[in-house]
Amino acid sequence: MDFQEINRRGLVMLGCGKMGSALLEGWLAGGLAPGSVHVIDPHPSDWLTAQGVHVNGELPGDPAIALIAVKPQMMEAALPQLRSYGGGGTLMISVAAGTSIAAYEAAFGAGTRVIRAMPNTPAAVGKGITAIIGNDAASDADAEIATGLLSAVGQVVRLESEDQIDAVTGVSGSGPAYVFYMIDALAAAGQAEGLPPDMAMQLAKATVAGAGALAEAAEDTPEQLRINVTSPNGTTQAGLEVLMNAEAGLAPLMRATVHAATTRARELKG
Repeated sequence: MDFQEINRRGLVMLGCGKMGSALLEGWLAGGLAPGSVHVIDPHPSDWLTAQGVHVNGELPGDPAIALIAVKPQMMEAALPQLRSYGGGGTLMISVAAGTSIAAYEAAFGAGTRVIRAMPNTPAAVGKGITAIIGNDAASDADAEIATGLLSAVGQVVRLESEDQIDAVTGVSGSGPAYVFYMIDALAAAGQAEGLPPDMAMQLAKATVAGAGALAEAAEDTPEQLRINVTSPNGTTQAGLEVLMNAEAGLAPLMRATVHAATTRARELKG
């Protein structure tokens, strides 16, 4: 991404925890000038203070970007610090969970360009995926800027409506936790069949990571990849007959899991 305009006008970060730090690390590596970055964070990390960025100092008057990356419970107290940027001059990008575009418009005023984004935790290793949606004031060019910035930590998809963010939360936002639990469960199953605990965990982690990488890299669909490794009457088929049970297998359980997370995301809005 070309950071020329951001380097000239500045970028303000409201909060710089794990997600903000992951983004900032990617931007700095990609050519963002440390001196153009201004961070507001009551508890800056040692890593952050060593990057040469401005921390809790005087802010620029008209930054190109203001990134909102604070926890929902801190939002009410934190947002007023950016109020002067409302009205259209600064593009507001939020990676904070649970705060709607309408809430930002109410806080910053009419004409404020807002992009709401839902990243996930694999962003910390550059393997995240982020869904974005802009308000009426945000242009396609603004969405392109947000896409370029958020691509520093993984893939980016664009939503058709803000309502879809709740489903995104249920799938990719909460999804890493489902996969982590599956790794634990797969390792425990291997241990129950006689494998040493450390070996069972190593096998489970590598299997899930490798299968995910193959699913992304292959031209075949995940369904076809499954078929490719399933010999008739073989070991994989025996396992899949349990996992693919229409009533008690993984598919109905996953539907219920994603539905529960999506429903909770809707409830938390208000």
